[in-house]
Amino acid sequence: MTITQNINRLVGYGLTTGLIKEEDTIYTQNRLLELFQVDGFENDQEAACIPHTEVSELEGILKELLDYSMVTYRDLFDTKIMSCLVGRPSEIISKFYELHAKSPKEATDWYYKFSQDTDYIRRYRICKDLKWKSKTEYGDIDITINLSKPEKDPKEIAAALKAKKGGYPACLLCKENEGYAGRVNHPARQNHRIIPLTLGGKKWGLQYSPYVYYNEHCIVFSYEHTPMKISGETFLTLIDFLKLFPHYTIGSNADLPIVGGSILTHNHYQGGNYEFAMARAPVEEKFTVPGFEEVEAGLVKWPMSVIRLDSSNPEKLIALAEKILTAWRTYSDKEAFIFAETDGTPHNTITPIARMRGEKFELDLVLRNNITTEENPLGVFHPHAELHHIKKENIGLIEVMGLAVLPARLKKELSDLADAILTKKDLRSDEVLCKHADWVEHFLPKYASVTKDNIEKILQDEVALVFSKVLEDAGVYKRTPEGKAAFLRFINSL
Repeated sequence: MTITQNINRLVGYGLTTGLIKEEDTIYTQNRLLELFQVDGFENDQEAACIPHTEVSELEGILKELLDYSMVTYRDLFDTKIMSCLVGRPSEIISKFYELHAKSPKEATDWYYKFSQDTDYIRRYRICKDLKWKSKTEYGDIDITINLSKPEKDPKEIAAALKAKKGGYPACLLCKENEGYAGRVNHPARQNHRIIPLTLGGKKWGLQYSPYVYYNEHCIVFSYEHTPMKISGETFLTLIDFLKLFPHYTIGSNADLPIVGGSILTHNHYQGGNYEFAMARAPVEEKFTVPGFEEVEAGLVKWPMSVIRLDSSNPEKLIALAEKILTAWRTYSDKEAFIFAETDGTPHNTITPIARMRGEKFELDLVLRNNITTEENPLGVFHPHAELHHIKKENIGLIEVMGLAVLPARLKKELSDLADAILTKKDLRSDEVLCKHADWVEHFLPKYASVTKDNIEKILQDEVALVFSKVLEDAGVYKRTPEGKAAFLRFINSL
């Protein structure tokens, strides 16, 4: 199609999605003509020919527009194209809060659709991610192989925390990304709009993750570029968020390298409209902390070490969470290889998750420790080396809750592995697949019959079992009688 036909198709897309209104048609056409340095339409009839465009056509329209423009950095320019259809921040904020006054869910439903319609969340890429559920002893857990985000090394993440602030915006989570044109090493964000929030008396921003690991995967970030820090203020902020959005889960990565998330340089939380496996896990042992009798507390049946608190009194809930955090920061137990610090370096922290449970506020506090040894240089409570063929990255908030975010390489590796197993190929002779050989030799004898009809399901289930072991490695108290006794020693110290 001609450049002007594709401009009109994109305008039609804007009308279909509601990004623009009829009154915006000519203005939007002229913005796009200017962007592509086209003088105008051939005639009035061509200018008026705005087709009805389906949402599914966007990828094809952008491809043709990008081919016409012959730009090198296509992900920068297609964002600039989409910005011609996106309103100013003030308009988007007003619309969001107008809907929020009626219903928080109505507001987030609209904002999530808006973030996809603007191509900030690229629907046509997200749909290519692999996702499945598999049964484990801890319930059904979620697996996703994400094709749009590179695999990170834990050492790179730790180095980023120490790196000097530089550039503009300072990081991918800063408010200055809104409307930013991007550069070679920083994505364009002209189609990005932020919803301002006040939580714990401070300014925060709400946005969705462009990678969308689960339904309505949102990010709540501080307006200040400050490092991750778990404190009593964290729990207050999480509870304040639930008061605004009671249908969402919200949590924070831990604030130390190895056990933290991929961005430790900017204080932020992640949440969404999704029930994670950990939320379905039952409390297997209840306890009461003196002075906090109105807060229900217990240990959760989960591969990691989780304390669950429930109360309709948010102030008491926050106070107990802060007490547990303070106690854990300085807690050591040599017998369980728990050391609060070594040579002045702190090791203990918490990954907190908050949700509503009926009319009560619920906090899950996941105990974390990032100590390293010569045998485990990436962390004692980190996926051990024999599991790195599947997962070697930090176990952050999302994984803690029971959703494995696995690297894109596994899509091809698992497909090739299926073929290799069916043809009885020597895995150790394959440069790429050899890292999976021990794993396959271990699980294959369990199956009486392995065929082209069941090999995919077998591999998916076995990947899920590896992930449950990943979480067990990350648990500071193992699910053994000795581990349970050690966990209770900490509880009794409260």
